[in-house]
Amino acid sequence: MKSILKDRTVLIVADSGSQSALLYNYLVGSGLNVMVALTGEDALKIAAELQPHIIMLDVVLAGQLTGFETCRRLKRAKNTAHIPIMFITELDNTIDKMHAFAAGAVDYITKPIQSEEVLARLRAHLVIRQLHDQLQENNAQLRQEILQREELIAELDAFAHSVAHDLKTPINVMTTHAQFLHKNVLKMSTDELKKYTGNIFRNGRKATNIVDELLLLASIRTEQVAPKPLDMRRIIDEMQDRLVYLIDQYQAEMIVPQQWPVAWGHAPWVEEIWLNYCSNAIKYGGRPPKVELGATVNEDDTIKFWVKDNGAGLSPEAQQQLFIPFTRLSQVGIEGHGLGLSIVQRILKKLGGRVGVESDGVPGRGSIFSFYLPLYDSSPMD
Repeated sequence: MKSILKDRTVLIVADSGSQSALLYNYLVGSGLNVMVALTGEDALKIAAELQPHIIMLDVVLAGQLTGFETCRRLKRAKNTAHIPIMFITELDNTIDKMHAFAAGAVDYITKPIQSEEVLARLRAHLVIRQLHDQLQENNAQLRQEILQREELIAELDAFAHSVAHDLKTPINVMTTHAQFLHKNVLKMSTDELKKYTGNIFRNGRKATNIVDELLLLASIRTEQVAPKPLDMRRIIDEMQDRLVYLIDQYQAEMIVPQQWPVAWGHAPWVEEIWLNYCSNAIKYGGRPPKVELGATVNEDDTIKFWVKDNGAGLSPEAQQQLFIPFTRLSQVGIEGHGLGLSIVQRILKKLGGRVGVESDGVPGRGSIFSFYLPLYDSSPMD
């Protein structure tokens, strides 16, 4: 029995008579934490501040408030309404018992107090309170899980429609070119073959990148990763290999340092960040695009990784919309599947980093998109 009562707090609201003293000593000896209030006014203050697990309330109290009025006020107050109240009443006083339940009590005990009965009733109501609290907690968790799943379903649904639309172009190009090659390959020159197979390759890479982002979106919420020191040079090389079709298409100039500070992170996710930042810098940059990558070590032991473009820049209003799912950087001229920057934000939240953007909106001066990761400290521990 003590295991149920352990660390539970009872507030006794009664006079200082001998029965109250006996009740106090018995409950303390049973493993309960016991507080005492002599008046209804004191009970309201103590209950609001200390939040006992249950209140034992005498009908007759000193002070201005009766036990019934104290009970009603406790039940009207938002921060004490959940606390179960047991009345202490005279034996066979049916009217008091009816008033007690009408005021919001869950039970009553009668004078003269029988200690074992009191403990049995307390135990029952504390178990009920514990189960109620667990149910409330489970319900809150379930509501949160349902909300998260609804958000994920909505995102996946919207992304699926967008992906279906964006995949049509590269798939149509590959299908048309492959069909043309199938019929005319023996009649074509080497240059013509290179042209058509090159287009098939570029559109295949574009389609693969779109599918990779869809898979990444589905996995970020549930996948647990252990951050490791990052070989950023290798990550960027792999990112550029995935973007070779876009770099060739726009004749983009990529300026990439050879040396990088070492950060903590998860390489596949960080590669996806670079991919999204660089693809946007190419598509929405100047003509031809000039894309510069870099890193800055900060005093707070983080690293700012950044991508600078030579585009038209972004207004403050546009910057506020950047990381909302499915928001495009531009509504004209260039199609994109619109999820990249929201994926970036979600990745960095999981990695304990953050995003950033800088732009004064002056055409030609471009924008700087950045992300922050913890610095890897390889020095030995003392």
